[in-house]
Formats: sequence, structure tokens, C-alpha cells
Amino acid sequence: QVQLVESGGGLVQAGGSLRLSCAASGRTFSSAAMGWLRRAPGKEREFVAAISRSGGNTYYADSVKGRGTISRDNAKNTVYLQMNSLKPEDTAVYYCAAKRDYGLGTKTFRLYFEYDYWGQGTQVTVSS
Repeated sequence: QVQLVESGGGLVQAGGSLRLSCAASGRTFSSAAMGWLRRAPGKEREFVAAISRSGGNTYYADSVKGRGTISRDNAKNTVYLQMNSLKPEDTAVYYCAAKRDYGLGTKTFRLYFEYDYWGQGTQVTVSS
């Protein structure tokens, strides 16, 4: 089991930055690929960014490419999402998710149904 707790959301002006954190408890964090997804009001859940179990591979949605950076610290059981140049359309609840990966650890996962564990989410609101 992996329990995930997000933090770092809040209200920010357009053009600002936020760093989201996701702290994982349980013994399987180092065996999991991680991802961030979001859901804006009235919209479907959307992939944002993913990082492989090893941390060596990352993947970003086009909507955040160049503005977002996902990283992980396995010693701290934490995954981060740094978001810069925020736009009002980035307003959403951001969810951290974990996917058990017992392979080579190089894969990233982009589909919400691939993930095994989810956090409760953290609200990000970007004002114009």
C-alpha cells in the first residue's frame, strides 16, 4: 500500500509559480512510477506529468511542457511538481498518483487508469 498526501497548492497570480509536493508513506514508493494529473471544474481528469521509478525518465503534457518540472526524491519518499508561468487555465485540483512498477523502472505512465494509488488532491487557483 502507498498513501499519498499532496501539498503546496494555493492561489497565485498568472505568471507566478508553485511547487507541489506529494509525500508517500509505505514501503513501495521506490517501486513506483509517479505522476501528476489534474481536474479542472467541469472537465475530465487530465494528465500533467510523469516520472519513472528510477527518476531517469519524465514525460509532460503539451499544456505544461516547458513550464512544469517533475522530480522525485526517493530518500524522502516525495515527488514534486514545479509549475512556472502559471495560467488561469492551470486552475484545477492536482492529484498525485503512484503506479507499481517492478520492471526496469524506466517507464512513465500517462493514463489515469494505469495508476494504482491516488492522493486526495490539492487545489491550485490561478487568477488573471
